[in-house]
Amino acid sequence: MQETSGINFQKIEEKWQKKWQEKKIFEANIDDKKKKFYVLEMFPYPSGSGLHVGHAFNYIIGDIFARFKLMQGFNVLHPIGYDALGLPAENAAIKDKIHPEEYTNASIKNFMNQQKKLGLTYDWTRVINTANSEYYKWDQWIFLKMFEKGLVYEKEAPINWCPECDTIISNEQAQGGECERCGSKIEIRNMKQWFLKITDYADRLLEGHKKLNWPERTIAMQKNWIGKSYGTEIDFEINGKKWPVFTTRPDTLFGVTFMVVSANHSKLNELISEKQKKDVEKFLKKLKSVSEKDLTDMEKEGVFTGSYAINPITKDKVPVYAGNFVVADYGSGMVMAVPAHDQRDFEFAKKYKIKIKQVIEGKITKERAYTESGKLINSGNFNGFSNEEAKTKITDYLITKNLARRVTNFKLRDWSVARQRYWGTPIPLLHCKKCGVVPVDEKDLPVVLPKKVKFGKGNPLTTNEEWLNVKCPRCRGNARREANTLDTFVNSSWYFLRYCDSNNKKEIFNKEDVNFWMPVDLYVGGAEHACMHLIYCRFYTMFLHDIGLIKFEEPVPRLFNQGMINDEYGEKMSKSKGNSVEPLKVMEEYGVDTTRFFMMSEASPDKGFNWSDKGIQGSLRFVNKIFDTFEKLKFGKDSQDFLIKLNSAIKNISIQIEALDYRKSTIELRQLFDLIANQKEISKESFGKSLKLLSPFCPHITEELWEKLGHKNFISVSEWPKFDEAVFKVKTKEVDLNEKYIKYIKELIEKFELNGTSVKKVFVYVVPFEIEKLNKSKLIKGIGKELDIFSVRDEKKYDPENKSKKAIPGIPGIYFE
Repeated sequence: MQETSGINFQKIEEKWQKKWQEKKIFEANIDDKKKKFYVLEMFPYPSGSGLHVGHAFNYIIGDIFARFKLMQGFNVLHPIGYDALGLPAENAAIKDKIHPEEYTNASIKNFMNQQKKLGLTYDWTRVINTANSEYYKWDQWIFLKMFEKGLVYEKEAPINWCPECDTIISNEQAQGGECERCGSKIEIRNMKQWFLKITDYADRLLEGHKKLNWPERTIAMQKNWIGKSYGTEIDFEINGKKWPVFTTRPDTLFGVTFMVVSANHSKLNELISEKQKKDVEKFLKKLKSVSEKDLTDMEKEGVFTGSYAINPITKDKVPVYAGNFVVADYGSGMVMAVPAHDQRDFEFAKKYKIKIKQVIEGKITKERAYTESGKLINSGNFNGFSNEEAKTKITDYLITKNLARRVTNFKLRDWSVARQRYWGTPIPLLHCKKCGVVPVDEKDLPVVLPKKVKFGKGNPLTTNEEWLNVKCPRCRGNARREANTLDTFVNSSWYFLRYCDSNNKKEIFNKEDVNFWMPVDLYVGGAEHACMHLIYCRFYTMFLHDIGLIKFEEPVPRLFNQGMINDEYGEKMSKSKGNSVEPLKVMEEYGVDTTRFFMMSEASPDKGFNWSDKGIQGSLRFVNKIFDTFEKLKFGKDSQDFLIKLNSAIKNISIQIEALDYRKSTIELRQLFDLIANQKEISKESFGKSLKLLSPFCPHITEELWEKLGHKNFISVSEWPKFDEAVFKVKTKEVDLNEKYIKYIKELIEKFELNGTSVKKVFVYVVPFEIEKLNKSKLIKGIGKELDIFSVRDEKKYDPENKSKKAIPGIPGIYFE
């Protein structure tokens, strides 16, 4: 049974959530008299299982900031929507024999009801659902604009193919080389795919980082993903044909002893000799994935193709291998291998007994290549040069012989957006035998997903002939719709723009509305989205800027990555492990505000924390104490000490919320309300200010107590307290905390020893901010006993009788031995 002091939290929550909704206090409207502020959390996929604790953490972080900005007088836009298309809903349709639309709509309804219980400041009039054709119509419209500008093209690319399901499988579904749906072994095939030319924006995506207030780690991840590098493209001759090979290490050209071509290269067959054909085919069947991550992690394997390349500088013939670790569309899809000076090449050469030739001075062992700098050896006329000098000199020499050129390369590759699945945005293209690929006319958008399809084997869209067969808008002859749908990252690449004018049926959005609200002032979401969503949304925004729709190029100047909540043992939560925490059950037991306060008090929001039942019970005691204090309060005049603490809290909490350092704010709030509890009297105005500081964290109970103070307006939209510096100029007698505590502890010892029990050692427990003010040596000298001091939040403190619970500002908890 929890300590609830008879407070009906649910009744308070329902009361104020209803009042907020009735008065529409969180609905955003354009108002030029107020400065705008756009707060956004990454919108969720509405799974059937509903809200998990990570969702709640994410939304509360954004909500606290939105409430803070509202109280500061900003015109706040804080919208929500649902990233509703994608494979999970389609899988549910197959498993439960229901239509994805039915599954999705039920999930959204459930998700929305759960979110509303958190007391969030969302403008529910702006909700978007990416599975609604009124939304994905504009996905299709943007795609057609990109098609017009030459940013859409089709080419063959390697894919994961499930022969049993008769469909392409994503990298995420093909982990371990098996189909997630049916367990069959994956095959690697080349198929025609639609791509967006994001590589045209590579330099701008890198340049734009200078304007962003993002976590350094996220920017570093994006820079690595885009992967701009300067190097040399060298022509090797293979079977009488030139093969350009990109390298950043031309200094090691004399040490090339083999070449490796991607096993997924479109021209691999040109390199396979008749003698090696069976060996290569056997090797290719072993390939498990086209994922670049898998290529990095898996054991490096290869097979000799039967072809040889001629080194342009030594004229040596070196064998060409097909390998599972070379990316097909990075550079030319082939790399030169220098096993003496690259560890990956070294291990490969050892495995396949390939020659190793050293060309840079340094020690090579049986296990390690030499990968440091040094002087060239075994390199003809370039011997003696440092390898850094040799990069320039060898490149210059090759250029004079017309055998090489300096190039800039990117790891970033064009975005493959076609998916062979049903529950996605239909690609608005037609295939006409006479006219070729033809875009759907804009007036015919949206191309709506047909409801009558068969799920199971293959792409469901190919089962509806009536939908597939249409007339070509150019020649009026027979044509067929493109049966692929768009990657769901397309839906999330511009959704933040649609929120600005989500109910517009005539155009993608009103330019004036978007240019008023955008860009997003604070975007809250997980760091795992650094290299997909957060690159794609920047690309889309730059494109929409280029066609004149918007005035800005970066959608999110400030990004905040929240941490992860693990179970009490530090393990990742999951339903399969049985260690997940259900936020709704927690809120039912402890109250929404207790849950909100606890989640922000355990750690800085970007760090995450381990769930703790003890911790949430501590937050419940704090919330209960606020009500108890209110009931006992005598309103009158403020003490100078309290005014100093209150204004210090106003200043600190304002700075802390702005920095999203919420944990520090919860410490300040605990100290403030502990001090209030020990005041003989306090002014209504000061108690009201204290409630305002708590309001972003605990909005329901502060509305309730604000009303009990006699206010008719909502505390949620009242004015944030202003810091009064004049309070600190009033002279007050500074009390030495050491002297105060020496006197207090000596009095306790005297009372304790009157009973005939001697005190050998004193353990002192104080609130965190007092630790720095205490001098242990001075206390020991003044008390004349052995002594240890602990912060009440010190997890390693010695506290056998839980005396630290009694510590408040100015009064320590004490334990005697």
